[in-house]
Amino acid sequence: MSDSFDRAPGAGRGRGRATLSGADASECCGGACLGGSGSHSSVSAEKQHKRGGLFLQQEPLRPPKTAPLNTGNAEHLQQARIPSGSQEKFSVPDSGPEMAESQVAVAPVVTSKLSVKAPEFYPSGYNQNFADSSFEDEYDGYLTLAEYVQDFLNHLAEQPGCFETEIEQFAETVNGWVTVDETLQELVELIYQQATSVPNFSYMGARLCNYLSHHLTISSHSGSFRQLLLQRCQTEYENRDEAAKGDETAQTQFHAFVLFLAELYLNLEIKGKKGQVTRAEILQEGLQELLNVLFSNPVDNNLMCAVKLLKLTGSVLEDAWKEKGKNDMEEMIQRIENVVLDANCSRDVKHMLLKVVELRSSNWGRIHETSPHTKASPENDPNYFMNEPTFYTSDGVPFTAADPDYQEKYQELLEREDLFLDYEENGMALSGPGDQYFNDLDNKMDPEIEEAYEKFCLESEHKRKQ
Repeated sequence: MSDSFDRAPGAGRGRGRATLSGADASECCGGACLGGSGSHSSVSAEKQHKRGGLFLQQEPLRPPKTAPLNTGNAEHLQQARIPSGSQEKFSVPDSGPEMAESQVAVAPVVTSKLSVKAPEFYPSGYNQNFADSSFEDEYDGYLTLAEYVQDFLNHLAEQPGCFETEIEQFAETVNGWVTVDETLQELVELIYQQATSVPNFSYMGARLCNYLSHHLTISSHSGSFRQLLLQRCQTEYENRDEAAKGDETAQTQFHAFVLFLAELYLNLEIKGKKGQVTRAEILQEGLQELLNVLFSNPVDNNLMCAVKLLKLTGSVLEDAWKEKGKNDMEEMIQRIENVVLDANCSRDVKHMLLKVVELRSSNWGRIHETSPHTKASPENDPNYFMNEPTFYTSDGVPFTAADPDYQEKYQELLEREDLFLDYEENGMALSGPGDQYFNDLDNKMDPEIEEAYEKFCLESEHKRKQ
């Protein structure tokens, strides 16, 4: 057999193991290492040395990082720092006789040049003195008057049904907030802008103005809330001619003001000299002048605004003018007819104007008051006795309340019937046959009815026997 044949069980199938030198092999287990003879190991080592010139060694396992180092080893490592990425292996001095010639592979130690005291890092191009105020949070936890009022106005625009339940709390808060002229003017301006810029908020804005005019306690040197509101409307009113002839944007703002002024006229309540509630006379005169301005510039937008204004306030304006003995509504209808005939407006607008004339001819859609309710009686209601019960005489003749000969008797029977509402149709009392109250009533039956009852009982008994 070949000299390289290893008779040891499992030889050649184990994990690769490090090859010791001849001197080390003679000291390990009396010259035998890993189941092989000493001479055989020496021959193998010599053959490997002849082939490659070097002994092949397996890379040792890395020691655990948490394992403490011996004192001598630690001092040696401190003196000889291993550079990062180095693959060299260093021998550790002996710490005992059994580790005289062993070799230990030490993991590379990485050193860092970072320091906790290093200056703060800034990227290139960063300006330390630059501060953007747009990212600063200036909210200090308190709302301003403008923010609070605007939030409430937006809330009413989204949920108008909350007006009745929340207006009182709003007025109390504003009363504690509005203490000087500037804040009162700011409040008026906020409400005016909301009422003329948000669609369909003119009615809600007018109701809000009416409530605040009666519940705001402050009265500044420049006037009360209602006076400042009317002054703001006066400022817009003075520019009516230019706005009616202006561009589309100016006309839109002007028309919103006209409709808001109409809502103020309908909803703003003013106490008269005698304590009665009246409307603002100055607003009535202003609306009449605004109608004249709109019809004097008969373009489609102005005419549609005039139609809305008349539908909204036509009946109230006509009643107010009639009380003064004026016939201004007739003049206004005549101007509408002239516009329909002469103006170069669209066909749809002319149709809208004619509808206004038709609406006014029908008293602005108001229904005439009906006659006052009168109590039904036999004289004025032919069906008065329709639902009354029918009674019978002892002879079986029916009679009702309409029979003049039995009216007194009928009324007596009707009152008695009301006392027996709890009785069943067979005559048995719901409270029991021994009720003393009903027995007393039966004993008081008049002779005629008692005779008729006895006759009825006899006839019933006779029929039952047959």
